[in-house]
Amino acid sequence: MPPGARILVTGAAGFVGSHLRDALRMAFRDAWLIAAIHRRPAMGWDESVPLDLADAAGLAGQLAAIAPDAVVHLGAQANVAQSFKDVAATWEANLTATLNLGAALMQARPACRLLFASTGEIYGLSFQQGVALDENAPLAPGNPYAAAKAAADIALGEMALRGLAVVRMRPLNHVGPGQSEGYAVAAFARQIALIEAGRQAPVMAVGALERWRDFLDVRDVCAAYAQALAQWERLPNGVALNIASGVPRRIGDVLAGLLARSDRVIRVEEAAHALRPNDVIRSLGDAGRAHAMLGWQPMIDWETTLDDVLTDWRARV
Repeated sequence: MPPGARILVTGAAGFVGSHLRDALRMAFRDAWLIAAIHRRPAMGWDESVPLDLADAAGLAGQLAAIAPDAVVHLGAQANVAQSFKDVAATWEANLTATLNLGAALMQARPACRLLFASTGEIYGLSFQQGVALDENAPLAPGNPYAAAKAAADIALGEMALRGLAVVRMRPLNHVGPGQSEGYAVAAFARQIALIEAGRQAPVMAVGALERWRDFLDVRDVCAAYAQALAQWERLPNGVALNIASGVPRRIGDVLAGLLARSDRVIRVEEAAHALRPNDVIRSLGDAGRAHAMLGWQPMIDWETTLDDVLTDWRARV
């Protein structure tokens, strides 16, 4: 990144945004960090600017005024359960907004670097192969969120052929402090914290526990994003990079790990309403390309992640 680079982040007010802000500050100490805000304020950035990714006609002018050297596109409707409830809004947020952003950058800031936060969910039913998937695995999304993300991922790959400077990052499930209760690990921690605080009966309602997921700490994911920006010139334009631990963890074992951190006796009940349609039993990613191209690997111990998630929810409730 050039000295004094202007880095714009969409979705800056979300779960990943605050962790990415910290990672960018560490990696680019003289950069000017700009939060693109839409509905919610984002704290701790050098500047906040309104940016409406749905405004296809006006977006190029907005970006010309902001003059970013790099954009990290985190903005998305990222909740899988919500994607089933409002499919159209999910496609609008995850595909149309991304297409608008890519087109506006090509028009107004053609030299600007775009780092797209895609997702390992786009592999979907390909995980049924039972092996760690690399970036050449077929995209077979199993829910509206993943389908919209897959479409955006493919579209940006094509736009790279027309001159868009873009890298597509495909992180698998990431967790950490600050995540909302719409995600399994955070939901577990929240219920435990509520029970400890006497605000919930000592009974937990959970979804399917016989699932295996490739979990990452969100701070490791953000470190990968910062490394990609720092090593941009070494990366083939349009490249896709999996960000994965390569370690499958059973959801029931993750819950057991959190329960072991509490001194309360808690009964666990599986709730049918929490089960996801078209769910895959096991997901596992191969991040060999990210290791080779970026030198990236997960650094945060899983036990530390569980400690931090539960500590965060105890403070929040």
